[in-house]
Amino acid sequence: MWSKVPDNPYLLLTPGPLSTSKKVRAAMLRDWCTWDDDYNIDVVEDIRRRLVRYATSSPDDYTAVLMQGSGSFGVEACLGTAVPGSGKLLLIANGAYGMRMVRFMETMGRSFRLLSFDETEQADPEAVKGVLNEDTAITHVAVVFCETTTGILNPVERICSLAKKMGKATIVDAMSAFGGIPMDMEKMGIDYMISSSNKCVQGVPGFSFVIARKSELEKCEGNAHSYSLDLYDQWKTMDGKGKWRFTSPTHTVRAFQQALNELDEEGGIEKRYGRYSENQRILSEGMDALGYRPLLPQSVQSPIITAFMYPYEDFDFGKFYRAMKSRGFVLYPGKVSKAETFRIGNIGEIYPEDIKRLLKTIEEVKI
Repeated sequence: MWSKVPDNPYLLLTPGPLSTSKKVRAAMLRDWCTWDDDYNIDVVEDIRRRLVRYATSSPDDYTAVLMQGSGSFGVEACLGTAVPGSGKLLLIANGAYGMRMVRFMETMGRSFRLLSFDETEQADPEAVKGVLNEDTAITHVAVVFCETTTGILNPVERICSLAKKMGKATIVDAMSAFGGIPMDMEKMGIDYMISSSNKCVQGVPGFSFVIARKSELEKCEGNAHSYSLDLYDQWKTMDGKGKWRFTSPTHTVRAFQQALNELDEEGGIEKRYGRYSENQRILSEGMDALGYRPLLPQSVQSPIITAFMYPYEDFDFGKFYRAMKSRGFVLYPGKVSKAETFRIGNIGEIYPEDIKRLLKTIEEVKI
């Protein structure tokens, strides 16, 4: 029955954690010593170098810092380290993950200004420009690349290029984009990019990472609001040595290295983007044929996750979810505040034949 992951009871059609390969899972079946070079140099430093090469055409100008914890830990660490107490962040939000950054800034007591858009509306670079012209106290700009609340893509390159021209540092939450959507941080004007181990690189949960412009990170000594989440200190401890300040998630880290090997074998991010895009195309067209309408127009839809409207007023997603899970597919509830939706992700170890089986199963399930 299973095309790629026969030892799992179901496919995770979610934005992460996601279905991984058998080799990625098998990579966790040994233990590592965090003092030895075979872990710190051969695994951690190897990962850091490869992340930077995948992120930018100017690898000498950037560095990768790995942080314990989920993607949200990485976002908070980056915001709390990059934006000093004397700075001010322009926070662009059109979904739950942009608004989570608001909570971080409020909790840290750091100055910020929120520029919000509707959940189905892309962030507008002209509106960003207007705020930056009006509020000269702003020092940093943050935006989510792929807002998985809906699956919408934001015009990150236009926003960050504009911000850089106006002398602002730029922060991009690329949690559900890095590894699955081609990008070049240097060309796009991105100073800090945040993602995690269990997204499009197709590893397992356990750590986040920040790829940062060295010249910006060098300014951050003493900025952090938290001892544990000090991105600058983590970098200085790790750089060139692979040593984490506190206990690292060794099994997850080794699995991530294997996931990077498989990204290489697939042909890199461009090839993976092609697979994800084909998955999403088949999904979108097939769901339309079954009477499920997408929340977003295709022009702003990411190849990562798609939100679908409930097909009728009394649709019972819980019952639908349980029926699909019993048949081998785990879907995702909606997170949109103004519409009844559910979401289907197509990232991870998911292939077009899996999406076709999914569609056949949805057709068979009568809720």
